[in-house]
Amino acid sequence: MKSDYGKLVLRFMVGGMMLLHGLDKLAHGIDFIKSTLVSHNLPVILAYGVYVGEVLAPLFLIAGYKSRLAAVAIVFDMLMAIYLVHMKDIFSLSSVGAWAIETEMFYLLGSLSIILLGSGKYAVKPD
Repeated sequence: MKSDYGKLVLRFMVGGMMLLHGLDKLAHGIDFIKSTLVSHNLPVILAYGVYVGEVLAPLFLIAGYKSRLAAVAIVFDMLMAIYLVHMKDIFSLSSVGAWAIETEMFYLLGSLSIILLGSGKYAVKPD
């Protein structure tokens, strides 16, 4: 029972916070992502996947619908973000001593936890 509350909190935390990133991209576009993909010789069409990883998947997490699949999308989104933008930061600290990719790792590891734990009892469709 208590673990189901923990899973709910985890889903709301990862999904709610990631959704804000997605809403920002809906409001301001994804041109930065497109240019980053081009600089890595990847197809521009992949940029639209950010809407899956940062809008659709977080909404699914919050609702508790297909949570594991949604979490896989976020893990992939974060792996791409690290690869495309933050590879040089993996072994770096920020100016305040934080890991330079801690935000990306927060979402990646939080989502990995959801993949392993499932959505819990308090979900539209519990796993």
